[in-house]
Amino acid sequence: MKFHPGAVSLQVSIRQVGDVTILDLRGRSTIGSDTELLRSHLQALVANRAPKLLLNLAELTQIDSSAVSILVRTYVSLTRLGGELKLLRPSGRVLMLLNMIHLLDIIPSFEDETQALAGFQTRGYSAKP
Repeated sequence: MKFHPGAVSLQVSIRQVGDVTILDLRGRSTIGSDTELLRSHLQALVANRAPKLLLNLAELTQIDSSAVSILVRTYVSLTRLGGELKLLRPSGRVLMLLNMIHLLDIIPSFEDETQALAGFQTRGYSAKP
């Protein structure tokens, strides 16, 4: 695999707003180390029972099927645990792909961070046995 200087690898920064964990994604998430970085962050958050995750996709420029698979697995895992996953500001190629595969029909998406945060359930959840 050749390195392309113009291609920005995935960068993930994590912040907390109340009980919602926000991952700000920047660059591209394609098969290889970029996708592994995304998978490891999300897997750790689910394992640590972070019940409310918001993925800020505003600066994510590219996504492929391996990253989509990780989003779906995270959504399913969180839902089974009584948590929630939401997407914030997908745009460009990322928005086009998510619309094409109808993922935005399943995972809620917002254009405004305040509205996304307000969209999370406020009541408590517990995992089902």
